[in-house]
Amino acid sequence: MKGKVEAFRALHVPGDPLVLFNIWDGGSAKVVAEAGAKAIATGSYGVAEAQGFKDGEGFPLDRALDVLGGVLRVTNLPVTFDMESGYGVNPVEVSGSVARAFAAGAVGINIEDRMPGEAALIPIADQVARIRAAANIGIFVNARTDTFRGQPAESHGALVGQVLERARAFADAGASGLFVPFTTDRAALAAICEKSPLPVNIIWNPAFRDRAELAELGAARISHGHRPWAAAMDWVGAAAKAVLGGGKPPYDGA
Repeated sequence: MKGKVEAFRALHVPGDPLVLFNIWDGGSAKVVAEAGAKAIATGSYGVAEAQGFKDGEGFPLDRALDVLGGVLRVTNLPVTFDMESGYGVNPVEVSGSVARAFAAGAVGINIEDRMPGEAALIPIADQVARIRAAANIGIFVNARTDTFRGQPAESHGALVGQVLERARAFADAGASGLFVPFTTDRAALAAICEKSPLPVNIIWNPAFRDRAELAELGAARISHGHRPWAAAMDWVGAAAKAVLGGGKPPYDGA
């Protein structure tokens, strides 16, 4: 398993980012793997919603791990598992939850720095303890910071220092990557990519031109989050309306 974790780590190259087209079950994982993916990533939002639950650890860990098992049954690619805030109220619980994901076969996880339903960031010292508990399992920890969440776009440049403070602390705790969502500020992202001690994960946004633009900023990983699931559901909804309204199925001839 250690070799698979290291192989996954090696895919994170600043300037040549790994692209993760996030999936939500075994079927979507199989399709994405066959499309040429180098690794597979679950997205907590799509995984929960696909099972009729809400994001924010409302989807029980046992059931989330069942989804992970279904993904692992259809691919030998490295799989990283979105664990939201770590499924634990303290580092001991986080360690236990992450150990279960690792034992199931995940080579990586995402872990957020705010608790489910909370707007405030977890204090750095507390988050460091949670990340260290996860990293000690031997898994690739993609440490997310929600520093930009809910902040006006014009303030993002001024928040770079706070992001980097967390990046350094998370790196010291054993994190393997830094996930920075909720901003499309190119200058801020470029500064973070340049100065972060960890390879930076940027989430795709229509405001970006393409992979090449994010590569130029220094990204090492690009995630697509809930967008693939949402797009698939939009298609299903539109197709259902057409068929139930007496129209022609959009998949005729496919």
